[in-house]
Amino acid sequence: MPITNLRRMAASLAFLALLAGCANGEAATEKAASSKAAGETPKLEKIRYAPLSGVSGLAVSFGAEKGFFKEEGLDVEFISTKDPIAGLTSKDIDVVDVATTTAIVAAGKGAPIKIVSSMFRTKGPFYLIASPNIKSIEDLKGKKVGVGVFGSGLDVYTRVILQKHGLTDKDVTLVANGAQQAAYASLETKQVDATIIHEPFASLVEKEGKGKLLATGWDYLPTFHTGVLAARNGILEEKPELVKKLIRAYFKSQEYAKSHPEEYKAYYLKNSPIDPEVLDKALKREEGLWENKPDVDIQSLQDTQKIQKELGFQDQIYDLDKILDLRFLPAK
Repeated sequence: MPITNLRRMAASLAFLALLAGCANGEAATEKAASSKAAGETPKLEKIRYAPLSGVSGLAVSFGAEKGFFKEEGLDVEFISTKDPIAGLTSKDIDVVDVATTTAIVAAGKGAPIKIVSSMFRTKGPFYLIASPNIKSIEDLKGKKVGVGVFGSGLDVYTRVILQKHGLTDKDVTLVANGAQQAAYASLETKQVDATIIHEPFASLVEKEGKGKLLATGWDYLPTFHTGVLAARNGILEEKPELVKKLIRAYFKSQEYAKSHPEEYKAYYLKNSPIDPEVLDKALKREEGLWENKPDVDIQSLQDTQKIQKELGFQDQIYDLDKILDLRFLPAK
């Protein structure tokens, strides 16, 4: 066959292939558009996340129920853990809510984790409550005071509050009495004369007349940073976009809960039986602490480390550049 005819045949085949490609492309586009119009859900990406336990984590589960995590394309496995750092280092968890001091010390000592965001609040939502016969903090001299867990943020706040009123651990007996319901029960049963505690228990003790509020933690330590989101290095290196999406969904959840108080209260009461009046008082008291700012204030972290070191809870001041990875924070 002449060369000219071969060239014409090749050109014809190429043209036909081009037409076929265009047809296939149009078909794919039409299929995608059809799928979108039909409301088909895109495939969700798996991430394992451990939020705060108890009522402190309710806004996150509320947000999940509202669909904020799915909107970000995430299939979140919510995990309950008593040791969030162990969960990260064992690779069983990707992201956790954790006490700032716990994350700093763990990362500072070489744990393969990074702080990626602040939590919805960063000031200590802690309250020193006492039995009705205790009229002032000075009256705690010679008494038993619950500190939650030794070395924790609860312990830090308790010791600082006592120190500001001239008391040290030589003047009182410090007791590791747990947190939340356990701490409240220890006051009810008179195992301690006072305890550091979270809401709604500060409001509950006032409503039931079983005690009184002596101090609010953030008045004594206004720059002590108490809560962050931390992630394992592996997911930060392999799937960083998932961490960014989770942070966005986290703050969507928090902001929705705060800006829709009646809807959130109904969800709260459904999941945690409590006197509605107590809940109203607790939420109102902490409204100013519910900041919903993902930014991590470096000076606050330095202040936190300094206080930890002064109390002997931290052996050195760690380099924050090696602990923080803030590239995932939502744009302002």
